[in-house]
Amino acid sequence: MTVPNTPAGPGAEPMPAADPYAVDPYLQKPPRERQPLLPELRIGALLTVAGVLLGVVVGLLWLWLAPRVMLVATSDAIRYVDPEGEQRAGADGVFALLGLGAGLLSALVAFLLTRQRGGGIAVAAGLGLGGLAGSLVAWQLGVRLGPSTDVIANAKAAGKGVEFSSAIDLGARGALLVWPMAALVLLLILSAALGKREEDPPPYWAGTPWPAPEGGSVPPVPEHPAPQGDEAAAPDAEAPAADREQGDGVPGTDGPDQSLRPEHGPVPPA
Repeated sequence: MTVPNTPAGPGAEPMPAADPYAVDPYLQKPPRERQPLLPELRIGALLTVAGVLLGVVVGLLWLWLAPRVMLVATSDAIRYVDPEGEQRAGADGVFALLGLGAGLLSALVAFLLTRQRGGGIAVAAGLGLGGLAGSLVAWQLGVRLGPSTDVIANAKAAGKGVEFSSAIDLGARGALLVWPMAALVLLLILSAALGKREEDPPPYWAGTPWPAPEGGSVPPVPEHPAPQGDEAAAPDAEAPAADREQGDGVPGTDGPDQSLRPEHGPVPPA
């Protein structure tokens, strides 16, 4: 049940009743502006291209730092110089460490450049695609620039009893995912800790004051100070006698209710 508002003065029309189920406009979140699609695609494409270029650097570093598996040609076969060596696992580990460093570096740079705009799905997608593309480029570049995969031709070129290096390759293909995963995890941590913050909505009890009616102002409510001392116990001497008599009487009678007073006894029925 709604109660219409009291008019501001005589002759004024009453204001329409307010909807009790309406949401206060002060508590409603303003609509978020949608980012244009073209700038988002541009940011994602730039991050992907940057990942491919960084993959070239990672591939060259992997070719330089990865341990090599050494072979030697004998009179009847081509054998490992160190049969129990872990050079192949070392090459995979070096690739994973380089991918981890490249992912952390790319995520840090992308976060610093896009922090003011609040990041976005384009930044995360660009880092993920760029990291995966950079890992593939680094892997293929290291394989193609390294020693040839034709072991027999390499043994003939080296000669009998001369050690030569086998082709560098990535045994654990899961190392290709280290770069994009590291970039996305670091981007998530930086965005949660240092990212752009949105203004928190006001609490539910905070609201706007009741608007004043048109054509007038809301009359002030008089303030009555609380009685203190003897004034609180003393009856209101200025109240009309009729009000005091009617206050303890029975409706429809002019005098007080005699049935409520035990000294006069009960009232006989009519």
